[in-house]
Amino acid sequence: MQSTVLVTGGTGYVGGRLIEALEARGARLRCLARAPDALRARVQPGTEVVAGDVLDSDALDRALAGVDTAFYLVHSMGATLDFADLDRQAATGFGDAARRAGVGRIIYLGGLGDSADDLSPHLRSRHETGELLRQGGVQVIELRASIVIGSGSLSFEMVRALTERLPVMICPRWVAIKAQPIAIDDAIAYLIEAIDVPADGSRVFEIGGPDVVSYGDIMQEYARQRGLRRVMVPVPLLTPHLSSLWLGLVTPLYARVGRKLIRSIRNATVVRNAEALTAFAVRPVGLREAIARAIKPKPEARASNRWSDARSASGVPPVRPRPATVTLRDERTMDVDASAAAAFAPIRRIGGQRGWYAADLLWRLRGAMDLLAGGVGMRRGRRDPEWVGPGDALDFWRVESCETDRRLRLEAEMKLPGRAWLQFDVEPLGAHRSRIRQAATFETSGLWGRLYWYALLPLHAIVFSGMLRGIARRAVEQERSGILPGATGVSHM
Repeated sequence: MQSTVLVTGGTGYVGGRLIEALEARGARLRCLARAPDALRARVQPGTEVVAGDVLDSDALDRALAGVDTAFYLVHSMGATLDFADLDRQAATGFGDAARRAGVGRIIYLGGLGDSADDLSPHLRSRHETGELLRQGGVQVIELRASIVIGSGSLSFEMVRALTERLPVMICPRWVAIKAQPIAIDDAIAYLIEAIDVPADGSRVFEIGGPDVVSYGDIMQEYARQRGLRRVMVPVPLLTPHLSSLWLGLVTPLYARVGRKLIRSIRNATVVRNAEALTAFAVRPVGLREAIARAIKPKPEARASNRWSDARSASGVPPVRPRPATVTLRDERTMDVDASAAAAFAPIRRIGGQRGWYAADLLWRLRGAMDLLAGGVGMRRGRRDPEWVGPGDALDFWRVESCETDRRLRLEAEMKLPGRAWLQFDVEPLGAHRSRIRQAATFETSGLWGRLYWYALLPLHAIVFSGMLRGIARRAVEQERSGILPGATGVSHM
């Protein structure tokens, strides 16, 4: 009987790529997800998705039942709370639950870094997570990696944005710290081989490509392959806080994640023990090839695999309490001479490079304010220009649900004194006529939230009415064109 493999962290960048590779191998696969509907939209029908959280012991018992190998790809770097404490609780609970379930092996992807050094809080937490998993009593294969190079990875997208947008780059000290990057395909190959790698007890393997380089070297190699001329100016001082704000202005990162990333770069992350090259058949490619693959990803690679699509990257708590609230609402409708499919087309394309059909300057201003407050801002964009699916990040929103030609519901992940949703519904009134309903809903439990809503009413009148008119205008244009590109449904890649 084929054994069951459990993957945690499946909505993250590495987890999503791992699921795809395991599905291609025909593995009997189960995934634990806080947002199961979002993950189900991205996996194959034969992959089981269990609702739950690694901090929930009952959910862990359900997910680990009958599992032989469990991948632990969870970390709380994007959390606004004490990420080290959350990681500690999660690892301890997971190790205990794996022992109760009789799991044979846990495979954990951690971070490189010499434990003798004064490690950053992030790297120290990654090492501690591995140790806590081992204390659970189940065999643990821990792979420690440095920078992962791949289209959609956190580090690579930072490099891409900085190099593409800045002809002259101010480079603080962290840009010169040495690392040993690994291509995403090689990292996934190591993870899969770890299922069967012979090991007597728990083991730690350090993995990396053959090149020891700095972030500056990676930027220069990216620029070379893209045919860009870039000048890099080193500066002796630039605090993590200032660097993170700088990254938030010119890259898809936002200050909270950027600050934690930069603090982790103060340590060299290079392979000091090359035993992985003996124990595994993987032969990692060098930096040049890794960047070439990332610039031109395989056509079959899933566009949804971006670091920002992980729910933990938003900083929004996995479970948000809903105390007694006041619900405030702005609802508008407009009838258009267009079919439901034509009326829904501009709705499913909203955001990202296309914008919000009205007052884009105000949207960008709100995104900048959110970045300064430690929020996600508008730089996440969208993973695909045509399609959205449950769980996708969309600027400072998250797709809560999407029903083809009928409904799109977004939940806000910006900093707010409450919770907010933006919903679009399309109701067919005939073969070539539809009603578009647009509703902004805000739930708040305090006075400050109500003051916030009413203070913005004049701007809502501009933004929401203009947005609906823009959608209606494009719906009619879409109807007249008679072409709905790729109109086969919502993307479930």
